[in-house]
Amino acid sequence: MPLYEYYCEPCNGIFEELQPMRDMTPDMPCPDCYKDAERIMPTSFAAFTFRDGMPRRIPDDGKFYHLGHKVSARVKSGRANEHPEVNKPRPKPRKTKGEKSAITDMMELASKKQLVDNSGLEVPVTQVVEKYERRDIVKKGTPRG
Repeated sequence: MPLYEYYCEPCNGIFEELQPMRDMTPDMPCPDCYKDAERIMPTSFAAFTFRDGMPRRIPDDGKFYHLGHKVSARVKSGRANEHPEVNKPRPKPRKTKGEKSAITDMMELASKKQLVDNSGLEVPVTQVVEKYERRDIVKKGTPRG
């Protein structure tokens, strides 16, 4: 059964009535003042359409929802209940300017054979970054603290 809305001019009220189509009348008595109220266009309207098997509101912006987040594509693969747009992997930490300059300085020292590691061996230039991250490089002749 359709739901019709009516406007009562004397009491300035809007009300709804469920009526079968066969009993539809242009006027209906107002539940407050019992005077005839004329039928109007609905003041509230919600429309849904179906896309990819899910109900969508109109207008549809073409986005999908995953665990409360708006995403641009459906989940295609990956771990269960995780969306690649929502659960992005953390980027690798980037080195600061100070760390970069310290590594270049150590590379220069390694090329001059002035760097040693914890065991007292000289550090080749190719291993400077790896050993810098482990903090086991010192300049030759520098006491360890």
